[in-house]
Amino acid sequence: MTHPEEALRIAFSPCPNDTFVFDAWAHGRVPGAPALDVTFADIDITNGVAERRSPDFDVLKVSYAVLPYVLDDYALLPCGGALGRGCGPLVLTREPGVDLTGKTVAVPSEKSTAYLLFRLWTADVVPGGVGEVVVMPFDEIMPAVRDGKVDAGLVIHEARFTYQNYGLHSLADMGEHWENTTGLPIPLGAIIAKRSLGEDRLRQLADTVRTSVRMAWDDPEASRPYVLEHAQEMNPSVADQHIGLYVNEFTADLGENGYAAIRGLLTRAAAEGLVPALGPGALAFP
Repeated sequence: MTHPEEALRIAFSPCPNDTFVFDAWAHGRVPGAPALDVTFADIDITNGVAERRSPDFDVLKVSYAVLPYVLDDYALLPCGGALGRGCGPLVLTREPGVDLTGKTVAVPSEKSTAYLLFRLWTADVVPGGVGEVVVMPFDEIMPAVRDGKVDAGLVIHEARFTYQNYGLHSLADMGEHWENTTGLPIPLGAIIAKRSLGEDRLRQLADTVRTSVRMAWDDPEASRPYVLEHAQEMNPSVADQHIGLYVNEFTADLGENGYAAIRGLLTRAAAEGLVPALGPGALAFP
């Protein structure tokens, strides 16, 4: 029996893919797994927590874009995260076909895969460069574009399914650009754990995450109350689409293509001066 003080402290987002993945573990249904003390936080917050090396959390869901800054203290788990195809961030505008040269663009974070993909896209497609980049909470971006406060917005998550409700147009799909130029899936969210937990504990964590994912797939209804409780008024069918898009074979195991996608993104981003270069073996587990 795990005593409460031994519970692993984890922070992940309230998004359906995370609650779906961690439901079985969070509710004590994974045999032999350590207890979890769960905190919900948007990924921009957890990125900051990782960068500060906060002692408050053992395991975090972060953007792959933050890995080059934190892998000396955290190990990337080979499972539990989000990579996918057809699920990239979109650039939205009020009018179709806008030239973004010199324009103001709202983004949800500058330490996100979405932002790295956006910068790699603009390097290819907007030779003059965009103008000011404004960081704002992702739920404020579509209203800001609609109301003319910014010229364009970079959106993620379920905004893919709802931007038409704001009368907006998709100018470009960052994921489509990435997949067309690399053939690789899009690395979005990673699960990292403190290296100080030790190799045995890290391996146990990875096994537990895999089991929790498989249990969610085997009995999707079991996770539904947890998913919908935290899905911020999301329509259940949108929540299902969200899970279908972001929880896939890479969630169970990154595998060769998953690691190739992560290395590809971070190597290209480092070449553009957007992130520090990864050290050799930085992605090795444990």
